[in-house]
Amino acid sequence: MVTISDKALNHVLSLMNDSGLSTETHNLRVGVKGGGCSGLSYTMDFDEVIDTTTDDVVEVSNGLKIVIDRKSLLYLIGTELNYSDGLNGKGFEWINPNASRTCGCGESFSL
Repeated sequence: MVTISDKALNHVLSLMNDSGLSTETHNLRVGVKGGGCSGLSYTMDFDEVIDTTTDDVVEVSNGLKIVIDRKSLLYLIGTELNYSDGLNGKGFEWINPNASRTCGCGESFSL
């Protein structure tokens, strides 16, 4: 479904630790929403709620629960979340084989 690189995982865990959050109490919620320069943009946040009776899909990567609503999953299947800390800037980047184009900002895409 959605994979997370070791570098991104380590950065997410570091952010959680800096915020006083634990993988036992919080999850990484990822998704897409309308907007951005190409039509859709990625979302990412920490969340305590998993509602498996309605529409949340849960994956576990090294103890981190990744929560995705089913609508977003349609756009994110096969996507990898990576973290870049190179000379061109630091931040999360989404490698999405489903995207037909991106706007170059690494956060928006079009199908």
